[in-house]
Amino acid sequence: MAMKVILTKDVPSLGKHGEVVNVSEGYARNYLFPRGLAIAADKGAMKNVELRQRQEAMRVEKAAQEAKQVAEVLRGKTVTVKAHVGKGTTKLFGAVTAQHIADAIAQQYHVKVDKRKIGLLEPIKSLGDYEVPLHLHHDVNLTLRVEVVPQEASA
Repeated sequence: MAMKVILTKDVPSLGKHGEVVNVSEGYARNYLFPRGLAIAADKGAMKNVELRQRQEAMRVEKAAQEAKQVAEVLRGKTVTVKAHVGKGTTKLFGAVTAQHIADAIAQQYHVKVDKRKIGLLEPIKSLGDYEVPLHLHHDVNLTLRVEVVPQEASA
């Protein structure tokens, strides 16, 4: 006899958290329920699953919209990052990291970009112009021009 259960945790070769799956009664009663891996798929539990799925879909849609808005603001723009350099050289003291770029974007364009969304493979260690990919959402990507310029010495 088969029964429907809602997985409360990821179960290898069965499904992911929140999925409704068909399993045998014995498997559910003897393995899934005692280990807290699933609950019975009754009407109340199914309503909770549907509600959670709608909320997750709304959250994903909102994140996609925000990413598109940030992409519109930044598309074709150049971000200027000031850094300390040695006298008579283009080599930086330290390096420009994704966090520095995120801070410069926030300061210059008033939009927040998470440093983990900036696809900087390695820190920038000299002056110049760089093309840096931004992965704002799984379907919203763009390339941002980053210009590293010397910071004026404070007297």
